[in-house]
Amino acid sequence: MSMIYLHVPFCTSRCIYCDFYSTTQSATVRHEYVNAACAELANRKSYLADRLIQSIYFGGGTPSQLQIKEIAILLDSINKHYDIDTNAEITLEANPDDVTPDFAHNLCHLGFNRVSLGVQSFNDRILKMLNRRHDAATAQDAVHTLQQAGLDNISIDLIYGLPTQLMQDFSSDLQKAFSLPIKHLSTYALSIEQGTLLQRKIQSNELAETDEDTFIAEYEIMMQQAHAHGFEHYEISNFALPGFESRHNSGYWNNTPYLGIGPGAHSFNGTDERQYNEPNLGKYISAAGLPPHTIEHLTLSDQFDEQVFTSLRTRKGLSLKNLEKRFGEAWLEDLKRAAQKHISSGSLTFNNNTLCLTRKGIMTSNDIISDLMRAE
Repeated sequence: MSMIYLHVPFCTSRCIYCDFYSTTQSATVRHEYVNAACAELANRKSYLADRLIQSIYFGGGTPSQLQIKEIAILLDSINKHYDIDTNAEITLEANPDDVTPDFAHNLCHLGFNRVSLGVQSFNDRILKMLNRRHDAATAQDAVHTLQQAGLDNISIDLIYGLPTQLMQDFSSDLQKAFSLPIKHLSTYALSIEQGTLLQRKIQSNELAETDEDTFIAEYEIMMQQAHAHGFEHYEISNFALPGFESRHNSGYWNNTPYLGIGPGAHSFNGTDERQYNEPNLGKYISAAGLPPHTIEHLTLSDQFDEQVFTSLRTRKGLSLKNLEKRFGEAWLEDLKRAAQKHISSGSLTFNNNTLCLTRKGIMTSNDIISDLMRAE
C-alpha cells in the first residue's frame, strides 16, 4: 500500500504562524501549477513501484483555493497513472470561507470522502490576531455545509498555546468543536517558526509566548473533553471517533511509502530514502514535471530513530518484536535499558512486548523519545 500527497501552494493571505511553502500569486499561475503537477505525476509514477494507493491527500497552502475543474484535472491525472484502492481515503484541506454548497457537492461528485478544515479557533479575536480569513460563524457553517452535501468524514484543526489565548478560550473552542458533526480533531501546540510574522511580533514584544504550564493545562483539558465525547486519542495530536482515524496521517507513522507532488513536497520510499522538492513555484512550473529536488539517504540509525519516534507517538506504541526483527537484538537491548527508568517512573508501559506512552509520559514525550534514540 502507498499514498499520494499533493502540495497546493496557494493562499489568499499568510497566517502569522505558518512556515509551509505557499504563495499568493494569480489564477494564471495556478493553471500552470496544475499542468506541472500533472506532468510530475506522470513522470514519477515508478516511485511507488505499482503499489495500490490507499490515500490521496490535497494539502497546502490552501487546496480549496483551486477551482473545482483544476482539482478534477489533478484527480484525473492520478487515476490515469496510479492504481487507486476502491476504498481509498481522499482528503482535501479547506479554508472555511471557501466552502460553499456548490463546492461541497462538487467535491463529493469528484470522489472526495474526507475534508480537513483549518479552523484553528472559534474565537473571532484570536482568528483576527492569526490573520485568518474566516470568522467563527463561517467555520461552523462550513462544517454543516459539508455534512449536508454528504461529506460526513470531517476533521477540524485547532491550535493551543496561542498568544492572548486564555484557558477558557481554548476550553470554549473544544466545546464548540465537539458540538459540531465532526469525526476527527487535530490539535497543534503553537510553535514559533523561523522567519514567520509571529516570530517577529514576539521578538518585538508585540505578542508574548505562552508559558509551559498553560500548554500542559490546555492539553489536559483537550484529552478530558475528547474522552468525554467518545473521541479516541490515537496519536499525540489527533483524536477520532472509532473507525475515523486518518489513514493518511497513520501512514506517516507506520512507514507507508508516499509520493509528494508539488513545490516543497516530500516523498518517502518506505525504508531508507526521502526526497524533497525545492520550494520554488517558478522553478517547479518550468521543470516540465521533473522538479529540482534533494535526496536524503537514511542510515540504519536514522531508520531506527524514526521508527521509535513515529511509533511511540501512537496509541499502538512501539512493537519490540518488530524492532528486533528489523534492527537486531543488540540495538533492542540498548533501547530496553534506556526505557527502564521511564517505565519505573510511570511514563512508559511495557505490555505484550510493546512500549507505550502513558498519559503522564505524553507530557514529556519529546524527552522520553529522545532518550530512546540512537542519535549518532
